[in-house]
Amino acid sequence: MLIPIRDHNPPRRRPYVTWALMAANIAIFALYLPLFGDDYALMRFFAQWGMLPARLSAGQGFETLISHQFLHGDLLHLAANMLFLWIFGNNMEDVWGHWKFLGFYLLCGLAAGALQYLSEPQSMIPMVGASGAIAGVLGGYFLFYPRARVDMFLFLIVIFRIIPVPAWLVLGSWFVMQVLGGIGASIEGGGIAYWAHAGGFIAGVVLSLPLWLRMGGTAYWEKCLGTPPYDEARYSFVESNVPKAGRKRGIRVSPWRR
Repeated sequence: MLIPIRDHNPPRRRPYVTWALMAANIAIFALYLPLFGDDYALMRFFAQWGMLPARLSAGQGFETLISHQFLHGDLLHLAANMLFLWIFGNNMEDVWGHWKFLGFYLLCGLAAGALQYLSEPQSMIPMVGASGAIAGVLGGYFLFYPRARVDMFLFLIVIFRIIPVPAWLVLGSWFVMQVLGGIGASIEGGGIAYWAHAGGFIAGVVLSLPLWLRMGGTAYWEKCLGTPPYDEARYSFVESNVPKAGRKRGIRVSPWRR
């Protein structure tokens, strides 16, 4: 298992909007957390505020294209999304500026919801989660900082390592997995809105393209070789006193999409 834990791309300004989005997602989740003790009440809540394609097809619930971006199916879903927003959101807010970044984020979420809707316009499964909007953040980051280093935590039974990987490989492989997952889900079904992730990522690249061109386009890449245009963050590692262990040889289907 490989999990991103941080990048080496410090922002030049405080990411107030990123922090506010994280706080809003966490606070909203805390407000409806008691509903997880009642499956019927939880599903009614998600059907009301999650993005339900069949409801949109009936000309209702367009507000859910925004509201679904602040709902999550469980604590792990929330934690994973907030981790990605924490790592990559601050740099995109730095590029866009605070209020433009907020608009960019919400537009990516709208595009994500739209592609998921088009893939299954009569679906009765509500979609919840900030994943589509955050995928847009990843798409923008992919365009601006393809060679920025991202530290990945490798966990493989008894092997624990932190491996720096270029952003283009981390985010590009993530996008490919979403597309392949979307093709598989179209054939076999599933509980993850892969097309929303792919749609958000594409929207992030497309919406960021004019800004990237104004900043020089490929000249911007040549100037900083696809890395941050300022000194990257450096981290020191402390040797653990935990003894090394030797190697030994030797779907759950959710009633909502995330």
